[in-house]
Amino acid sequence: MENRRGNYRGGSSRGGDRGGRGGRGNYSNDRGYNRDSNHQGRDGENSRGGRDGGSGGQQHERPKKEAILDLAKYMDKRIIVKFSGGREVTGALKGYDQLMNLVLDEVKEVMRDEEGNEQSRELGLVVARGPLLVLISPVDGTEQIDNPFAAAEQPTI
Repeated sequence: MENRRGNYRGGSSRGGDRGGRGGRGNYSNDRGYNRDSNHQGRDGENSRGGRDGGSGGQQHERPKKEAILDLAKYMDKRIIVKFSGGREVTGALKGYDQLMNLVLDEVKEVMRDEEGNEQSRELGLVVARGPLLVLISPVDGTEQIDNPFAAAEQPTI
């Protein structure tokens, strides 16, 4: 007697009964596939696996992520921005986004050489990319002081 399951799954002409269904693909509850009675879906209490490591569906309350720096209080105020390449600019903050990309107006770039001499040039309107930023500080309340370590001389032996 011929195995009907084998014929249905691939037929005897193509190798006979080769076993079960094999891989079922990427089915989820959204398509109606519910093989396990304890598996209820993405937000169900009994869902397994996933990002939380199969925690049995326990919902964890996480505090909402906030930005490290609140740039809203610096809007339309002059700020100093230092970049990862060593450049430094000063300008009025006109806008920003969640990636810390900044829009600065009336921008001046300050360039320093090895001896500490400063030169500046006008840049106008600038969009500063967030991943390149190293430091953001307000101009108001910032004061430049002399290097306290440059004055100290090392004793000669």
